[in-house]
Amino acid sequence: HVRLVETGGGSVQAGGSLELSCAASEDTICISLMGWYRQAPGKERELVATVNLNFGGDPTYAESVKGRFTISRNAPRNTVALRMTGLKSDDTAVYYCRTQRPSNSTYWQNRCDYEYWGPGTQVTVSS
Repeated sequence: HVRLVETGGGSVQAGGSLELSCAASEDTICISLMGWYRQAPGKERELVATVNLNFGGDPTYAESVKGRFTISRNAPRNTVALRMTGLKSDDTAVYYCRTQRPSNSTYWQNRCDYEYWGPGTQVTVSS
């Protein structure tokens, strides 16, 4: 199983910045995509940003964070970071790190869970 440890949450005023980091360990062969989701009170969990940990390429961002959030990766260290700027009260949520296995082939289905989640870190933006 992939173990995920998130750091960097906290409280900030609107317009401020925060950076989240997620470090993966144990069975990192099971990681293809790695990124961030968030869940606000009373709402469903949603994608924030994700990237291919080992090959890079264009990250995927939620429309609501484009131009404000930047995801970066460090493949040798199995980490991703999320730089959040121009924070708004709507960004208040628990942020979760998530990884996804490389494929749904029989080999990977037997080898890894489809996805792994971190415990989450709270981000609170006050207006």
